[in-house]
Amino acid sequence: MDFTLPETALAVREGVRAIGARYDHAYWSRLEEEHRFPWEVWKDLAEGGWIGLTVPEEYGGGGQGMLELAVACETLAASGGTGGIFLYVLTPGFGATTLARHGSEEQKKRLLPGLASGGTQFCMALTEPDAGSDALRIRTRAVRDGGDFVINGQKIWISGLENADWMIAITRTVPAAEAKPRTSGFTLFLVDVKEAVAAGTLQYTPIPKLGSNVVTSSQVFFDDLRVPAENVLGEVDGGFSVLWDVLNPERILAAAGGVGTADAALDVAVRYAKERQVFGRPIGANQGIQFPLAQIKAKTELGRLMTYKAAWLFDRGLPCHAETNIAKLTGAQVGWEAANQAFQTFGGMAYSKEYPVERLFRDSRIARNIPVAEELVLAHLGTQVLGLPRSY
Repeated sequence: MDFTLPETALAVREGVRAIGARYDHAYWSRLEEEHRFPWEVWKDLAEGGWIGLTVPEEYGGGGQGMLELAVACETLAASGGTGGIFLYVLTPGFGATTLARHGSEEQKKRLLPGLASGGTQFCMALTEPDAGSDALRIRTRAVRDGGDFVINGQKIWISGLENADWMIAITRTVPAAEAKPRTSGFTLFLVDVKEAVAAGTLQYTPIPKLGSNVVTSSQVFFDDLRVPAENVLGEVDGGFSVLWDVLNPERILAAAGGVGTADAALDVAVRYAKERQVFGRPIGANQGIQFPLAQIKAKTELGRLMTYKAAWLFDRGLPCHAETNIAKLTGAQVGWEAANQAFQTFGGMAYSKEYPVERLFRDSRIARNIPVAEELVLAHLGTQVLGLPRSY
């Protein structure tokens, strides 16, 4: 394949880069301290058309693909908005991309215009206290009651719920113990968040966390939450294939965020290495500083290419499970390695909140655990790509 970006993706990069330049590291660090959503950035991205990229043109969007969305996410992170990658994972990734591919015509007409304009926000609820990586074991149950389904259960680490208008809730309509095959019996629902919160059938509690506090992550409880049957996303009992089509974009966007984070950390470290004088010369002249940063640059470019390849395959409807997992693995690792090396480059000053290094350090670390732990990615590659025996 040709790794030269198409004009559409280059235009996205320039547009998002221009917006990112308005919001420096100090802005993102301030919002992190205040635990505040970047509404100013969201407004600018939405007005520029950079939120509704994957919404088809007939619904007011850009009609672009996952490649353009990944470039947007990468570029926002590279500008310093490393926690801001959730702006792309949640609403454009979970919401717009999934609805455009799997929503009914009524669902598309009802929700896609708001997703295109940025007036509607989405979140997704999959993870449970006893079912994280092992999604087949989720226990949140949806039971049909006339023309509705009633949902009961618990979710955890659900990000962006505080601002979401709609949630994609992943449920079991057939308990895991009864499902044959195990991937059957999944049903995805579109949940009106504000309506459910007002009715008291959806409750959530924010979880105090180490970083990425521009978006809240919460524990969620469904208590006889009633959802009309027309809000089923895809087919009843046949939602697992739709879920995979949610998880692959999540991995691609996480990879893009990791690569963008590496760009941001490398930029900060290189500038400091040029300016900081020790023993009469810039510390960047020392190979002990220079070579690790050069190694990070090489790994970043490799991660970037893998992310673009995964997005390219996804856009063409080609098999991409291995590629999305490799992209996520390499993107997360280089994002963390870059932030860690930036920390080492700054020496003791990295510990000071005067510099953005400590925020980049915190934001980058979680990517090795979410949206899927790298150990499970390696297990997938070992068994599904290399053909080795299963370890779980």
